Amino acid sequence: MDKAIAEKPVIGITVGDFNGVGPEVIIKTLVDSRILRFATPVIYGSPKIFIKYKKLFEIEEFNFVQIKSADQVNHRKINLIPCGNDSFEIQPGKVAKEAGKHALESLIAASEDLKKGLIHAIVTAPINKNNIQSDEFKFPGHTEFFTEKFGAEDSVMFLTSEFLRVAVVTGHIPLEKVKPTITTEKIISKLKILEASLKRDFGIIKPRIAVLGLNPHAGEDGLLGDEEKTLIKPAIDNFKHKGTLVFGPYPADGFFGTGQYKKFDAVLAMYHDQGLIPFKTIAFETGVNFTAGLSVIRTSPDHGTAYNIAGKNTADESSFREAFFLACNIYKERKETEQAVNH
Repeated sequence: MDKAIAEKPVIGITVGDFNGVGPEVIIKTLVDSRILRFATPVIYGSPKIFIKYKKLFEIEEFNFVQIKSADQVNHRKINLIPCGNDSFEIQPGKVAKEAGKHALESLIAASEDLKKGLIHAIVTAPINKNNIQSDEFKFPGHTEFFTEKFGAEDSVMFLTSEFLRVAVVTGHIPLEKVKPTITTEKIISKLKILEASLKRDFGIIKPRIAVLGLNPHAGEDGLLGDEEKTLIKPAIDNFKHKGTLVFGPYPADGFFGTGQYKKFDAVLAMYHDQGLIPFKTIAFETGVNFTAGLSVIRTSPDHGTAYNIAGKNTADESSFREAFFLACNIYKERKETEQAVNH
C-alpha cells in the first residue's frame, strides 16, 4: 500500500431512513470521484437501496463494490457492507417501520466497526427519531446514542460551518424541561468540552467562546429572569479566572442579528432552537452536526429525512458533503496532534 492510501481515513456512512433523502445525498456526494483522493468511503446498508435510487435518478456514474468486512476495503472504490436483509419495500416519502429497522442495523454495524478501529469516523445520514425506536435504540437522536455507545460522560451537540459554530447546553428535550435541566455545573461541563474540541478538532489554540443568556434580553438585569445572574454568569466567571476566553451572557436575538457572532470561534446556546434556528438560517446548506466530546468522530448533515422531497432528485447534498469532509479534517487534525505529542 502506498503512503497516500495509507494516510487516507476510512469513513463509515450510515444509510439513515431509506425513504428519506439520505441515500440521495450519499449518492450525490460520492458520485464525484475526486472524493476518493481524500478518504475511503464505506457505506453500511442494503445494496438494493442504492441500486434503486441510482436507477430512479439516472446517476449511472455512481458505482460501488460490496465487501464483507471493513478490513477488506478497496481504497480506490466506494465500498458497501450489506447489513440487515432485503425484505422491505422502498417507498420514498413514506414513514415505515422497516426503514427505521434498517437504519438501526446500519448504525449498529458501523458503530461496531468504529469501536474496533476498522473505520476512522462515521457520517450519519438522517434518521426518523420515531421509527428507529426499539429495545436497542431508546434515544432522542444520534448524539445521545453515540454518547452512551462510546462511554462518554458528557457530549455536546455542535453545529459547525465556515462562518458560524453553535453548541447547545440542552439538546433534544421538551422546552418545559430546559430551565430545570440547566445548572452552573452543566454549563461548565459543556464549555469544557467545547473549548477542548475547538483546540483538538479545529486547531484553534486560544478559542473565543460566547455564551448566550436564557431569558429575553439576557434577563434585563433580573427584570425578565435571574438565571443569567444565578446560573450562567458563575459558569463564565469560572473560566475567566483560568484565563479562558469565555464571554457573556449575551442576549440571543441581538447577538445574531447584529453579526456579533463573527467575533467568536463558537457560541454556546442554552437550548436547541435558540442555537439551531439562527444557525440554520445563516448556514443551512453547508452546516454540519458534530458530536463533540467523544473519543471517536461522528458528523452528520444538519437536516432531517425531508420526506416531502424524497425520491424527487431535488435534495441538496452540500451539507452531507461538508459533513464528510469535516470528518476527514477532524481525523487529520487529531492525528497531527497525536504525532506532535508523541514526538
